[in-house]
Amino acid sequence: MKLVILDRDGVINQDSAAFVKHPDEWVALPGSLDAIARLSQANWRVVIASNQSGIARGLFDMDGLNAIHAKLRREVIQAGGMIDAIFVCPHGPDDACDCRKPKPGMFRDIARRYDIDLTGVPAVGDSLRDLQAAADAGCHPWLVMTGNGRKTWDNGDLPAGTRMAADLAAIVDQWLAGDS
Repeated sequence: MKLVILDRDGVINQDSAAFVKHPDEWVALPGSLDAIARLSQANWRVVIASNQSGIARGLFDMDGLNAIHAKLRREVIQAGGMIDAIFVCPHGPDDACDCRKPKPGMFRDIARRYDIDLTGVPAVGDSLRDLQAAADAGCHPWLVMTGNGRKTWDNGDLPAGTRMAADLAAIVDQWLAGDS
C-alpha cells in the first residue's frame, strides 16, 4: 500500500494566524487539489494529520470542523481525488496530550488504523512540529515552502533526512516520477 500523510493548513489550504474556523475560510492552495487527485489516481492512500487547537480554544466546534472537512473532501472529489481519512488533535498546546504534533500520537493512530509500519512513509508539513512528529514516527519528512514552510526552512534545525519542495504539487511530481 502506498500511503502519504499530509498536514492540512499551509500544505493543502491557506493557513491563517486567526485559524480556519468556517468552510468559507478554507481556501485550497493552487495545485494542491490536483496533486491529491494525481496521488489518488496512482493508487496512493491520502491521509491528513492536523492539529486543530481551535476546538480547545473555543473558536469552533466539531460540527464546524466537520463542515470544513466536508468542503475539503468535496473539492478533492471534484478534482478527481479522494482523502482516505482525516486525523485531528483537538487539544490545546498546554493539554499534554500525545496526539498534538510535534508528538507522534496521530501518526501512531494512523499506523494502527492501517496496520502498517510507517518507516519511510512520506509525510508533508509546513512547520517544524509536523516534521518532528513525522520523523519520530519513522516517516520520511517533506517540507513545503507554502504556509509556514519558508520560515521553518529559514529557522533550520530540521529532522535528519528532511526533503524540501516548493509546494505539494512539486512533491507529487517527484513521487510519481519514482522519488519518494
